[in-house]
This record gives sequence, C-alpha cells and structure tokens, in this order.
Amino acid sequence: MTAPLRLGVNIDHVATIRNARGGSHPDPVKAALLAAKAGADGITAHLREDRRHIGDEDIATLMAALTVPLNLEMAATDEMLEIALRHRPHAVCLVPEKREERTTEGGLDAAGQDSRLAPLIARLNDAGIRVSLFIEPDARQVDAAIRLNAPVVEFHAGLYSELNGAARAEELRRIADAAALATKNGIEPHAGHGLTYDNVGPVAAIPQLAELNIGHFLIGEAIFDGLEGAIREMRRQMDLAR
Repeated sequence: MTAPLRLGVNIDHVATIRNARGGSHPDPVKAALLAAKAGADGITAHLREDRRHIGDEDIATLMAALTVPLNLEMAATDEMLEIALRHRPHAVCLVPEKREERTTEGGLDAAGQDSRLAPLIARLNDAGIRVSLFIEPDARQVDAAIRLNAPVVEFHAGLYSELNGAARAEELRRIADAAALATKNGIEPHAGHGLTYDNVGPVAAIPQLAELNIGHFLIGEAIFDGLEGAIREMRRQMDLAR
C-alpha cells in the first residue's frame, strides 16, 4: 500500500495581500491555523531577504501558534541561518533567491555550491532542524544532496506545471526518477511549485514522494471557495491519486 502523502500549505501570499495595503489584515497566522484545521500537515513560509511578504514577526508568531510543523524557506545566507537557529523551526528548505524575481524560478544549484552550503547545512543539522534542498529533479543535484548530508530534497515542479503533452510526461518521468534515486539513498523526496487541481494528480501518484508543498494556487482559489474549501479539495485530489 502506498504511504499517505503529506500536504504542506505555503501562506506567503496571504502576507502579500496584507503588505499591499499595510496593516495587519489578512493575517497569515490565521490562515496557517485555518489550513491546519482543513487538513494541512504542515505550514511553509518563505522569509525572503527583502521581506516582500512574510516578515520576521510572522515567523515568531507562527512558531508560537502552530501545532503542526513549520517549514521555513530561506536563502542560504548567514542572516537567514541565524534567524533559523534563533527560532528552531521543524524544517528549513534552502532555496535560490534573486531580488528581481517574482517567484522562485528554479532549483538550487547544490552541485555547484558544495563548499558554501556544507557548513550551513551542518549547523542546521546540529541544531536538530530538518534540512531540505529545493532542487531540480536531476541526478547530479540529488548526488549533491547526498554529499551534503541533507535528509530531504524538494523537487521543483515548475517546469512540469508549464509544459503539456509529451514534454510534460518527460518532466514527470524526471521527477519520478529523481524521487526514486533520493529514496534509494535514504533521502526523503518532496515536490512543489506550480501545482494545481488539474496537474497535481500525476505528481501525487509518484509513490516515493512524501510531501507536496502548495501555496499560490490555494490562496488564489480561496478567493472563490474559501481557504478551508480549497485545501480540502487539494487534499481530495492528492488522496485520489494515491
């Protein structure tokens, strides 16, 4: 029997809406609590260097309020490392970050940054924080995660979500092959970015994947169906695939 698939809900864009007007509404922490009530197994929040959505106070409040794990997405910088060590979230997902991008545009080049990533990952591991690397579904990147002693990888599903037909099928195969390679080497594989009701099924059906992290789509659908309704429907689609 295929293992259950966890759903992590990214609440960044609740904060995006709040910051567009200023003030405290809508509250991303309230959204996180609603997400957990609706069936989210964890909450993801990306503390960007420019603080364009989630802010430092949000991380502190989330840590105090949540009863489900917090996955802190962050760039591999000294500033972010110190923040993670101060708050001690359940997990940290290291992502590439460019100031000019609207959203994360691809995976972290773990294979090309071994020397810079190794001491940072070691400090997070030593602090008992579960480290994930947000990477492309590529054997070279999985091999780097093995060398770096990262217990988790999250595969960038953005290209899969943008393609159609045979090209999408080929990208899905790459995700499946990378997930199998990670599992074979004792690394837990996740996937995220660009997943919707329409495209989540084939990804959710990959038996090695343990978790999907989904945010922007769910926050958008919440406008029409409410956040709880959107999360429950995504949970239903994932469960059907399993």
